[in-house]
Amino acid sequence: MDLEKINKANTKFLGKHILYFKEITSTQEIAKQMADEKLANGSIVLTDFQTQGKGTKDRKWLASKEKNIMMTLILYPHINISKLEGLTIKIAQAIQKAIYQLYGYELTIKQPNDLLLNGKKIAGILTQSVSQKEQVTNLYIGIGFNVNEIEFPEELQMIATSLRKEFSKEFEREEIIAKILEEVEKIIIKKDIYRE
Repeated sequence: MDLEKINKANTKFLGKHILYFKEITSTQEIAKQMADEKLANGSIVLTDFQTQGKGTKDRKWLASKEKNIMMTLILYPHINISKLEGLTIKIAQAIQKAIYQLYGYELTIKQPNDLLLNGKKIAGILTQSVSQKEQVTNLYIGIGFNVNEIEFPEELQMIATSLRKEFSKEFEREEIIAKILEEVEKIIIKKDIYRE
């Protein structure tokens, strides 16, 4: 993973501090563990491989090494929990926009947190928060995106896909990450979730 390419993303705060691991249990779990260490607001945990990747409803997120995007964004919003309403859909729309801007491909959103390509799942979003009373202190936005995956378990072959599987060519993960960060940051600013 070329972190310098990701650092060139046109963002003010999102992804300016990257915690990169070749292999970890799950970006979401590590993000939660490290958030208390006063990481920079907008930090991301990024990996090439998860041994215990998480989807929604405690489902596993399966992905091969160095083929896909697995990351969690860490934010310290200090906002009322009501402000998070509809955030996951907005993140999905940001990813949808990023892919369209890069390649002209149309992803569709399957509410509440999946993105589809040609009717098959290509990406998922896992939004989790920590709050004290009504105030959200920590926000974790996990994003899994199948980029160059070509091997899917038998039970997923009819329902999951990747950019490479659909278009028979390699894609640059760093380019996709940078564009996703740019579009997601716009949502975060618009919803007034970022606090310096």
